[in-house]
Amino acid sequence: MDPRHGSFPEGRSTDFHPSEDGGDSPTIRAVKDIAFGSIAGMVAEVFEYPFDLAKVRLQSQVLDSTARFGGPLDCLLKTWRDEGIGGLYRGLPVPIFGSMAETAGLFLAYSQLQSLIRWFTPNSSTSPPRQLTIPELGLAAAGAGFITSFIMTPIELVKCKMQVQMLAAPPKPTIVHPRKLPGPLSIVSNIVRTSGLNGLWVGHVGTMIRETGGTAAWFASKEFIASLLLARRTQAQSPLFNPRTSFAETYNEQSAALLPWESALSGALAGGICMLSLYPADTVKSAIQTAEELRPPDKFTHSAHVTPKVGTFWETARAMYRAHGWRGLYAGCGMTVAKAIPCSGIVFVVYDGLNQRYGQG
Repeated sequence: MDPRHGSFPEGRSTDFHPSEDGGDSPTIRAVKDIAFGSIAGMVAEVFEYPFDLAKVRLQSQVLDSTARFGGPLDCLLKTWRDEGIGGLYRGLPVPIFGSMAETAGLFLAYSQLQSLIRWFTPNSSTSPPRQLTIPELGLAAAGAGFITSFIMTPIELVKCKMQVQMLAAPPKPTIVHPRKLPGPLSIVSNIVRTSGLNGLWVGHVGTMIRETGGTAAWFASKEFIASLLLARRTQAQSPLFNPRTSFAETYNEQSAALLPWESALSGALAGGICMLSLYPADTVKSAIQTAEELRPPDKFTHSAHVTPKVGTFWETARAMYRAHGWRGLYAGCGMTVAKAIPCSGIVFVVYDGLNQRYGQG
């Protein structure tokens, strides 16, 4: 990723052939993408996790006959009162790992798909490689989101189940029989035992829609906003710069590098756009992934196993819309956008900062 605005610097693309100007090899570039993306994702996840927990709990109650929480603040306060600080960070190791895997996977796939697009377009062998347009970057980002969704679904399934455990657990534990909640490994083992490996991808349609469209909006808007900020700062040096069609072409490295506040602002605004773009898909996904805990089936087979009653993505979406309309599909959206804005800014500040410091050829 280009430390200037998020696209690759000239002469340092992850092309299919080694760089001839002393830049990183594709392997080194991939390792850096994974490392920088992992660190950025981990830092952001620690900050945002309590808000994500509240979001999932609000989304999961849409189909309940009686709402447990009156809104985001009520959810956070009740969780703090009933479960303490540990409740606000329940299941944190899973999303820490998930956020590292997601962010690293997104940046790596985004990098490689940019190279693939260059390879399939005319004059792909030019040196330095041409800068991609905003639509091309959006296409690369959409592909990266689609690929990453297959990694994220099992991780988010376990995370969502852990985040609603206390809501489904017996309300009055005793000293003789204290409340004991399963950990991530126990949850995975139970899913595989009852539903097979396919059970780990429950809710995947929602994740796929959210990641494919949301990631395209995230990266494309970040690139576009960053290019506008660069144009504003550098147009005196290069009046021919056109942020809507291409990125910086002939600036010196110092003037063309994104300043920290520019990286933060473009990343923050992109985070809000990303969350707003396909939020209902995430709401439906959360409802599907927590249905077993919060709305267990009431019928049993002769083998004493619970009969599955989880609806499909579209069945669940229609049921949620009938129950509460668009308001239900956007449950917790305001808080989610509010936390996505600083978190996305953090991701890009950390990633771009690491890339500027350690990512140079």
